[in-house]
Amino acid sequence: MFLLGLGFQALSSLSFMSAPLIIRITVDNVLGDYAVQSNALVMWLVNLTGGVEGWRENIFLSGIAYMVIFMIMSFAIFGRTRSMALAGENTAQRLKDRLYNHIQKLPYNYHVHAKTGDLIQRCTSDVETTRRFLQQQTIEIARAVFFSGFTFVIMVGINIPLTLIAMAFLPIIFIFSYVFFKNVRRVFKLADEKEGELTTVLQESLTGVRVVRAFGRARFEVDKFTEKNDEFRDLQFKQMKYLSWYWSSSDILCFVQIVVVFIVGIVFTYNGHLTTGELILFNSYTGMMVWPVRQLGRTLSDLGRMQVALGRVYEVLDEPEEKDTPGAAPHDLQGDIVFKNVDFGYESGRKIFDDISFTVKKGETIAVLGATGSGKSSLMHLLLRLYDYKGGSITIGGKELRDISKRHLRENVGIVLQEPFLYSKTIQENLEMAKDVVSKDEIVAATTTASAHEFIEEFEEGYNTMVGERGVTLSGGQKQRVAIARTLIKDSKILIFDDSLSAVDTETDAQIRAALAERASDITTFIISQRITTLMDADRIFVIEGGKLSDAGSHEELVVRDGLYKRIWEIQSMLEQDFDKEDEV
Repeated sequence: MFLLGLGFQALSSLSFMSAPLIIRITVDNVLGDYAVQSNALVMWLVNLTGGVEGWRENIFLSGIAYMVIFMIMSFAIFGRTRSMALAGENTAQRLKDRLYNHIQKLPYNYHVHAKTGDLIQRCTSDVETTRRFLQQQTIEIARAVFFSGFTFVIMVGINIPLTLIAMAFLPIIFIFSYVFFKNVRRVFKLADEKEGELTTVLQESLTGVRVVRAFGRARFEVDKFTEKNDEFRDLQFKQMKYLSWYWSSSDILCFVQIVVVFIVGIVFTYNGHLTTGELILFNSYTGMMVWPVRQLGRTLSDLGRMQVALGRVYEVLDEPEEKDTPGAAPHDLQGDIVFKNVDFGYESGRKIFDDISFTVKKGETIAVLGATGSGKSSLMHLLLRLYDYKGGSITIGGKELRDISKRHLRENVGIVLQEPFLYSKTIQENLEMAKDVVSKDEIVAATTTASAHEFIEEFEEGYNTMVGERGVTLSGGQKQRVAIARTLIKDSKILIFDDSLSAVDTETDAQIRAALAERASDITTFIISQRITTLMDADRIFVIEGGKLSDAGSHEELVVRDGLYKRIWEIQSMLEQDFDKEDEV
């Protein structure tokens, strides 16, 4: 499509360059007595319409020939526009598809550090900048090349000295444009980055609007947005100042060239070295030739923008995708889970786990307790291979975790997070996302286990109730219960509840745990929580401290041993007693 568009541009340029030749023939050969000298396209038109003698007898034929030239040019412009539009839009489509597909495959750690607003800007605005250059400015480059080439060939065959004068300013204009481009490229890059920051502020503000309202921070968010917007505006204004300076300066150069050619051409015509028709031709060609070359300044400016935008796009595309261990394959995930001398730390260098070891029997319910930052969630991240352990061994049913396919592992390990994510769809559509085919009975069974069926049925639209963005129309507890039901639909062999019962009351918490115990006798379950009442019914409770497993046992065993579990149990028990006394009063 790009090549076809360039072909149509060549035809368009040739047609446009032929128009002044029609005028020259009319002035010099039809109205005057000079011999005919012209290009093949024009001579074909002249001969097709009766030749020079026929034109003398029917002067209106020159007007018809002129009109035919522009009809051919109009057809070529249509073909060029359509071809370049298809080429540009298809390129943008493929680039966006490639970006989105690649982003889905990037490691979890990349998304932890990436800014959502900046990613959105790279996938939209930066791709659009690239499309615009490919679709529009490549044609400007082709136009300048074709115009300069065609006019030079025709003009040099008429008068070499005047051709050299006409061409003299072109290198100056081009060098001027190139120097301009080099100097302003840095400003374009800063403006693009600032637009990404602006998009990030907007995205975060809209996503966290409830927090903003709850803390009365609307004024602060407005000021933050205004600051970034002002910075972006200042850089855009700086670009405009550079561009206005360039256009005005290049205008002077172009007009000087046109005036010089016109004056010298008049002298040549007066001295008999040039005909009147050739003077008109040179004057027309100089204007046709100089403006596309001048446009190269804008083209080079847009090239700078495109290079910056495409560079930002390829910063994402060049990020290595998450790779599986060579030879990793699906596994039934049945059997004991064994952590043996596992070491792990994030990129910051701080070790999270240091030689941690434990065994979880198949079908066992394990509760995990620990201080904030102790590594409770990191355990689950390792189990899902969102991060890979640095040393030691993790096995499921005797199979090393690294030898199990990541995709298979994540499809068969169900996890419910403390802050579950719900899409802006109906409750039923959110639940159906758990697997490709799910029946109504499966949905009701899962929501009943998660103590969600009753409150869903109380909604006017029931399961067809629309959930606001990120589940904003539901309470925290309701979101958690819908998310639990969605995970249960997967029929996972391993279930992880990462503080996902924190927003429900203790009674509902107990109901959910009781229902899970009945439903999942052969499912290995991990429950992470700071609430002792949530943990106490587990088969065993692991206490994580300082990157190690400091204690393990049942609730009855741990409450009689000195340690973190006993201290938290005593504190929470006292708080509950205080609340009970207040209720009695």
